Amino acid sequence: MTAGTTVIIELLGGVAMLLWGVRMVRTGIMRGWGDRLKHFIQQRLGNRISAFVAGGLATAALGSATAMALIMAGLAGSGAIGTAIGLAVLLGADVGSALVSAVFASSSSYALWGAPLLLFAGYVTFSASSEFRPHNFGRMLIGFGLMLLSLKLIVGATVPLREASLFHDALTAIGREPLLAFIVGAVLAWLCHSTLAVILLIASFLANGSLDIAGALSFILGVNCGGGLPAVTATLQMPPEARRLPLANLFCRGTVAIVLLPFVSRIAPYLTELPVGLVEMAVVFHAGFNLLAALVYLPFTRPVANLMRRVAPDVKQAPDNLSQPRYLDKMALSTPSVALSNATLETVRMSELLDRMFDMAIVALRSGSLEKLKELKALDERLNRYQASVHGYLSDLTQSELEKKDTQRALEIMLYASNLEHAGDVIHLNLADRIKAKAKQSINFTLEQHASLDDLCLIISQSLRLATGVLTSSDVEGAKRLVEQKNAFRTLENRIIDEHFRDSGKARGASLRKSALFVDLIRDLHRINSHIVSAGYPIIEAAGLLRDSRIKPEKRSK
Repeated sequence: MTAGTTVIIELLGGVAMLLWGVRMVRTGIMRGWGDRLKHFIQQRLGNRISAFVAGGLATAALGSATAMALIMAGLAGSGAIGTAIGLAVLLGADVGSALVSAVFASSSSYALWGAPLLLFAGYVTFSASSEFRPHNFGRMLIGFGLMLLSLKLIVGATVPLREASLFHDALTAIGREPLLAFIVGAVLAWLCHSTLAVILLIASFLANGSLDIAGALSFILGVNCGGGLPAVTATLQMPPEARRLPLANLFCRGTVAIVLLPFVSRIAPYLTELPVGLVEMAVVFHAGFNLLAALVYLPFTRPVANLMRRVAPDVKQAPDNLSQPRYLDKMALSTPSVALSNATLETVRMSELLDRMFDMAIVALRSGSLEKLKELKALDERLNRYQASVHGYLSDLTQSELEKKDTQRALEIMLYASNLEHAGDVIHLNLADRIKAKAKQSINFTLEQHASLDDLCLIISQSLRLATGVLTSSDVEGAKRLVEQKNAFRTLENRIIDEHFRDSGKARGASLRKSALFVDLIRDLHRINSHIVSAGYPIIEAAGLLRDSRIKPEKRSK
């Protein structure tokens, strides 16, 4: 193996080890103290200064400005934080991340003994403790040890480059072109998803003479600009409120970097006068850049937020006709027949909401995409509000003297509204969880299993449409057909489960989990269908056609 190949492999390994160490530290903190970290930030969002300090302290512990940007984007997307205050947090996060880079870059001598100790302490803590937080603290110690160990590997890998004249010439040529060095630094930061790794790499090139100070500064400016790109690309599919924060942070870092780029040759002589080494010089400039960006833009977070609102405007959504009840007119309570018709209309609209929820869940089941499942909670809450409104409206109606048929009709509507709400709970709380488990555990059903589920879902869709007609018309024949739908579902369900257990009688391990999940999905569909067809029972009972029990009477012996 040639010396050049060895250098490349060791560099790649060192960068990968550094990135993995950062990830372990971030994972340990988020799993063990993520809620406290978010609470710490949210408690300090009263003004820009406190938000800036909170962002810096939290990121110094977390070790990743990109991770902090994603956390804040999630809070912004949920409406918990505005863009102006969120930008102050991210400006502080950039400073905190730069300070962490400075600490690690300047502690390469301590890595000789610090890395093994941290790795050993982390392994003992991780292995010996079964408690949640100590377990994650051990993960963090291992991450810090890997980060220090990677510094040794990166610095050692770049030593042979001192004698590589071709590499010197190529890197020097790039360094002499500030714009090219800026672009290369931005691309490296984007690809590595870590400014720390690239800054340390540039610092090592600067230390071994492969780069002059002016060329290194151009690279570092590009790294600081490109460091905002991972959070931007990671939030492209999120709502505009979430996308604005990473875009605002990229705007602040990018504009300052571009403004400073033409002056790197004038800044370099001032840096060389500092009483520090070349590596420390690079990280001092990196930290100074982020401090400068914070000082420039912290007073102007609100104008930047307004600009980002133009770049990523709110999505104009078409008005949803099912957003809230429309026909529960209090004035109609004096006319029971009209009031009952109004309540029936709202219950029909409830069935449309349930149909939308069921369709979202089935699409997610078939495609494996979980994005739409996030909307189920809001729809289920809306369904609950519909049910409460219908029940409250009919309760007000029954306060007055009603004819027996009107009282019976009010009871039918209330029972069906309750059953629709229960069906929505099954979809949101049970069926959606099974679908998520299927996707996260990479469980794939056979074509026959998918076909069986589709057949059951088709019966549910037919039942929902039929139940709506039965409720509005109170037709006895329609109610009988609806109850027959339940029998058809039960017959098909029993056949599918019998065939399933015959085919998977020897299932083990992953196959056993797949089998259990398939059966659980069928049971959830059974519950949804049962709630829907309940609309037919009061009508059949009122017609005197409902049996007291489905149990066959025992034959008496003679």
